[in-house]
Amino acid sequence: MTHRHPTSHRRRQLAGLLAGMAVAGSSLLAGMAHAATWPSKPIQLVIPYPPGGSADLLGRPLALQLQQQLGQPVVLEYKPGAGGTLASQYVARAKPDGYTVLMVLAAHAINDSLYPKLPYDTRKDFAPVSLVANLPMIVVGSSKLQAKNIGELVKAAQAAPEKLTYGSAGNGNTGHLAGALFASTAGVKMTHVPYKGSAGVVNAMLASDIDLTFDSISTSIPHVRSGKLHALAVTSAKRSALAPEIPTVQEQGFPGFDINGWYAVIAPAGTPADITGKLSREIATALQNPSLQSQLAASGYEPVGSTPEALGAHIDREMERWAAVVKATGARIE
Repeated sequence: MTHRHPTSHRRRQLAGLLAGMAVAGSSLLAGMAHAATWPSKPIQLVIPYPPGGSADLLGRPLALQLQQQLGQPVVLEYKPGAGGTLASQYVARAKPDGYTVLMVLAAHAINDSLYPKLPYDTRKDFAPVSLVANLPMIVVGSSKLQAKNIGELVKAAQAAPEKLTYGSAGNGNTGHLAGALFASTAGVKMTHVPYKGSAGVVNAMLASDIDLTFDSISTSIPHVRSGKLHALAVTSAKRSALAPEIPTVQEQGFPGFDINGWYAVIAPAGTPADITGKLSREIATALQNPSLQSQLAASGYEPVGSTPEALGAHIDREMERWAAVVKATGARIE
């Protein structure tokens, strides 16, 4: 029987430990090298909806400010379609080097339970970067809708089940689910009409093709101010600073009704943490810029600028919340 010398055994253990530390250290140094050289070329910010929508109204000025801070162009790439899933699929398959990132809306969390099968895993295929901003939603009527408040809307919907049409910026969009949740809560039936982006909804509203919409306040409020559309309520728990004269849905008989749009930046899974961390910090810095703040406030955006960890937790909560809403309302792809 042979006996191993305890000293040589400890040496081997120590050698293994040092080797492991060396690998970890080299990985850390590699990550620091990534951050030190990034960005060295233009960054592509993918927008999942057409130009003119609420994501564009936020993404465009944010990209300009980031460009000034980073010293590299931040180019907006529009990839609309399928409720934002086309853009998500594109970014999920992109090289995880920090040069392709995606602006997502609440639809990113909604789609996981609304679509039977997605070409990506919402939790595993992306790396969170920053929750950029929140944005209240507004219930707006077109000229063909006689109702001027939530109580009148409910009565009109009760009198003609499924006759009232509400538009949204696309299947799975926050406006789609907000309308479905409202109808379910109020015990009425309305018909959902999806469009490709907020601009499409607003055009349909101006043409009186549909009765109402649950839309981002940024894209509809100019037409409310001009008198072409009329506001019934905001969907958030509190009134919007942009339009404090418009009451909430809660104030009009639906306690607990609270829906906000939100906008975040994510990257492909595998993007080095030092890069996502650096971009997160740069976004937070950008949102402190007075000029950008005033521009966003004029459209109703409420800047956040979170850490990657906070965004990851936020997306998890939103996925759970909207899964329950989809189940409760029976919302489906139209």
